[in-house]
Amino acid sequence: MRINNKELKNNLVFAPMAGVSDVGMRFLCSYYGADATFTEMLSAMAMEHNSSKNRLLTLTTDAEKIKVAQIFGKSPEIMAKIVNDESLEKFDAIDINMGCPAPKIIKNGEGSALMKNALLASKIIKACVNSSKKTVSVKIRLGFDKIVATDFAKMCEDSGASFITVHGRTQSQLFSGSVNYEEIAKVKSAVKIPVIGNGDVVDRESYLKMLGTGVDAVMVGRGAQGKPWIFSVLQGKELKINPYEVAKKHVEILRKYFDEKWLKLYMRKHFLWYLSGVKCASEQRVKIATSNDIEKSLAVLKSIFCDNDFENK
Repeated sequence: MRINNKELKNNLVFAPMAGVSDVGMRFLCSYYGADATFTEMLSAMAMEHNSSKNRLLTLTTDAEKIKVAQIFGKSPEIMAKIVNDESLEKFDAIDINMGCPAPKIIKNGEGSALMKNALLASKIIKACVNSSKKTVSVKIRLGFDKIVATDFAKMCEDSGASFITVHGRTQSQLFSGSVNYEEIAKVKSAVKIPVIGNGDVVDRESYLKMLGTGVDAVMVGRGAQGKPWIFSVLQGKELKINPYEVAKKHVEILRKYFDEKWLKLYMRKHFLWYLSGVKCASEQRVKIATSNDIEKSLAVLKSIFCDNDFENK
């Protein structure tokens, strides 16, 4: 599979996740083997009003091999305008979010709500494709409250999308239940453009199961939280990881762009994700969850990880 004439060597992609896919995480995921990285969702409406917050989400590093900016909105005119925003010039592709299940997004008729309105969705895709010289893709779910992914994917293809990412659940499922691999396989068989499979890829077994659907590449989302080295694990590479060093690098990158006041609150969840699955005293987790000092939080992580090697976790 190729994006903007750049080949995905490992066929592994890091997902767009609000509050997760920051510039530091994208650097780390790229370092450990992700071919392409997606930004957090960018509001086209906010960008039109010159939102500085949204533009901070477009920060990138040279480590990112293939950069994809994900935008969302319901106005074809605004979306067509934003794909040419100067902050998106450095990206290889523009991805249109038509799969976000968050209530605050769908109540505005955006994200996965567009899967109930294929006509409008088609207008948005065509407007972006006609307005931009970049590769335009679409991320979808299996449907809103019923499965319509095959027909919707065909519409995306007919409207000019260069590739599609499919999360194997409907909006009504949110992240509950199991991913429907059969329906992802149906989407792959129904279109000629590349398809990326997404959902519940957390280890080699689930990765190979997703590949079994015939998809061209695999997108990893929650499986990378606190574990950006998962992209090496999925390739079957032997590696020794000290999560403390990874977390420290994560902070180092973000400190280049964000102030300490914001960072100390933002990093709490990431620090706890780095501790996920690790046996440690609950008081240590509480220290991190309530910490207002990044260095103290890193010291806690160091005390837990410094004398341990974590292989293929």
